[in-house]
Amino acid sequence: MPMPDFPRRVLLAGLVGLNLLLANGPVLAGSYEDALSSARLGDTRQLVDLLDRGIDVNTVDEQGNTLLILAAREGNADTVEGLLKYRPSLGQRNLAGDSALMLAVLRGHDKVAAQLLAAGAPVNQEGWAPLHYAAFEGHLDLVERLLAAGASIDALAPNKSTALMLAARNGHIDAVRALIRAGADLDLRNDAGQTADSWAMANNNTDIASLIRQERVRRGGELPTLRIEIQ
Repeated sequence: MPMPDFPRRVLLAGLVGLNLLLANGPVLAGSYEDALSSARLGDTRQLVDLLDRGIDVNTVDEQGNTLLILAAREGNADTVEGLLKYRPSLGQRNLAGDSALMLAVLRGHDKVAAQLLAAGAPVNQEGWAPLHYAAFEGHLDLVERLLAAGASIDALAPNKSTALMLAARNGHIDAVRALIRAGADLDLRNDAGQTADSWAMANNNTDIASLIRQERVRRGGELPTLRIEIQ
């Protein structure tokens, strides 16, 4: 009888070895897809049953999404709560570099984000981080929650953008205000040479640009000139 193909797919994802543990006898091959579907759809009862039967809590799909990432992405708070009891990897990231917390934040799932933070999900990491996503989407409550949890306010995304730059660029003035109050650096530049206020101006967010410039003056700084680096 040929071996089921789910271990091969997990190995290709590069994150987990075998997904099925034979703790209480053989687990059906279809259980792999059932577990992924349960996490996506929020079928907590079925998922918990599969976990009790031996499915690895860190099972991943072909994109490297763990069960926790799938449940968090869809905002399935009850399913996330059920998964947390099995001690999943909280910081594991899919092939796109997104963690469960990052996707919960990106989609504005406040309750799920709170659950993950309470469980100890990391808020700081290399590359894109949860605070970048919260600022980009203008999720004020999540920006404030992440800052309170110790998120690095001036962490640089791969394009050297900070949370303040992203909020300013997208016109999220309340998020900009929160980041300014928390002490965000006003003078950092992204890889295009833009500061938060110049990027705001480039996108016609003049009220945000004015707010940042007023704060810069209040802090005793000078208005920067646009600097574009040509490589």
